[in-house]
Amino acid sequence: MPESQLPQLASELREFILESVSQSGGHLASGLGVIELTIALHYVFDTPNDPLVWDVGHQCYPHKVLTGRREQLTTIRQRGGLAGFPNIDESEYDAFGAGHSSTSISAALGMAIAARAQGKKQKAIAVIGDGAMTAGMAFEALNHAGGLKEDLLVILNDNDMSISPNVGGLSNYFTRVLSSHLYSTVREESKRLLRHLPPIEEFARRAEEHMKGMVMPGTLFEELGFNYIGPVDGHSLPTLLRTLKNLRDMPGPILLHAVTKKGKGYHHAEREPVRYHGVGQFDRHAGIPSSSGKAAAKKTYTDVFSDWLCDQAAADARLMGITPAMREGSGLVAFSERFPDRYFDVAIAEQHALTLAAGMAIRGSKPVVAIYSTFLQRAYDQLIHDIALQNLPVLLAIDRGGVVGPDGPTHAGSFDLAFLRCVPNMVIMAPADEAECRQMLSTGFRHNGPAAVRYPRGAGIGAEPGDTLDTLPIGKGEVVRKGSKIALLVFGAPLPAALEAAEKLDATVANMRFVKPLDEALILDLAANHDHLVTIEDGCIAGGAGSAVNEQLNQTGMTTPLLNLGLPDRFLAHGNREELLADAGLDAEGIYSRICTHIAAGNCIPLSSRIASR
Repeated sequence: MPESQLPQLASELREFILESVSQSGGHLASGLGVIELTIALHYVFDTPNDPLVWDVGHQCYPHKVLTGRREQLTTIRQRGGLAGFPNIDESEYDAFGAGHSSTSISAALGMAIAARAQGKKQKAIAVIGDGAMTAGMAFEALNHAGGLKEDLLVILNDNDMSISPNVGGLSNYFTRVLSSHLYSTVREESKRLLRHLPPIEEFARRAEEHMKGMVMPGTLFEELGFNYIGPVDGHSLPTLLRTLKNLRDMPGPILLHAVTKKGKGYHHAEREPVRYHGVGQFDRHAGIPSSSGKAAAKKTYTDVFSDWLCDQAAADARLMGITPAMREGSGLVAFSERFPDRYFDVAIAEQHALTLAAGMAIRGSKPVVAIYSTFLQRAYDQLIHDIALQNLPVLLAIDRGGVVGPDGPTHAGSFDLAFLRCVPNMVIMAPADEAECRQMLSTGFRHNGPAAVRYPRGAGIGAEPGDTLDTLPIGKGEVVRKGSKIALLVFGAPLPAALEAAEKLDATVANMRFVKPLDEALILDLAANHDHLVTIEDGCIAGGAGSAVNEQLNQTGMTTPLLNLGLPDRFLAHGNREELLADAGLDAEGIYSRICTHIAAGNCIPLSSRIASR
């Protein structure tokens, strides 16, 4: 395609993505902001031979359309459809799977090293946003790459500012000069010649840094060993094409600073990029409808946490709220507005968030860290070493526990119960409804040690949480239905489905509430008075809450047959939450069917026979 047609391609691509996402839902503003950059990268470089790595991947919709997946875009994030993030099983153009931020530079550097070792001529490209650049992992990779001199191009997609006329004119001029072959040749030859004259070489180096420092913010990257180019207008195709062509054959690590506008070309998204980051179906002409005037929706668990946090903060001045760049998603908007001096958004830095909380706690504050289950995985060492080892009173409010839905396996909270349960000093709670969630948050906050409340995405059964700050006795569950022969031990959100299945089975149902410490007395009582036990959790079976019950029975010598139900030992694909729970056999019908199948297979020993054998 001639370059003269690329602006029309950009216009059509922007229109297509806007129309498609308005019908299917998905991530919108990020993709609209990289239309021109995506076109320029695929136009200039030999993808997929030149691997193109998108950080996080929210912005990959234009990339997917240009690489043969146009007709499937309306299926994105739906069961059996396209993944919402880059996926190596989906296309050879998806060079690296993503979903969590700040991994692109490390991955692209690894690809560049592998290409050199194999004697291949490639340019590895990482596209990373200014938000993802706040994570320590990104700087670890930059530090390493700067000392290796591999053929690596890092594109900093800076969408946190608009481009003023000065930047668009003067800065683009300097970018063209600094990326030109003439400048690059003179720069490298000068270095070679001046190596024999160290004082003059140092003077020339400092003069170049001073010249760049006067017109661009690249000193840090230069000090790390990168050749910094930019800022460049990320929506100017002529500038992008000329610059990328210049950089294509330039050796060594290079950082191109491209300034873009999130939501570019759609005024609603430009004005409210956060609101249009991830969207459901909407009228593209009217935009996302305002919630005012609509019937009040059922409160989500995130809403319950948000209300509790403000109420608890009003009652206790020691409370500090911490989030790793998830203010809206984790429900801290109201808290940040009411208690700005006690609100801390640490950016995409989960490790820092937990150790920051540890520092606060050790000096008498009561920190609450609001974090998605899948993001807590990134701070596991800090949880163990900085919080649990010192037995510090830090409350983890863990959102998106269990299956999550359209975002797929990168965002599923499948493993939290297992990786938390093995850590000493932890108290771990899983609420069965909204009211219990509020009580558990108060319980964890008042506990003089590390505690975690793990709740699912979306709404529960609609249990009114009230406005009190009541607590629960730690380590105590409750029987919510009395039956015979079979006892279901339920941890958290699957309780409504378990109760429905129990009606058909005439089973006893226990809401266990605490994964750690377990209600040992309740478990032993149920084991002694039922023919069969079934544990149910919306987390991985290996090492999870059911495993804790297994261990307890084994230690006490109980031989009551036990079935563990939970998420299967595989990564769950994307789809809505109800579909994924059904696939895992954790809806009411699945629980009922699996119990019937297990008992029919002869694994349920009659109670009288078991007592006689003892």
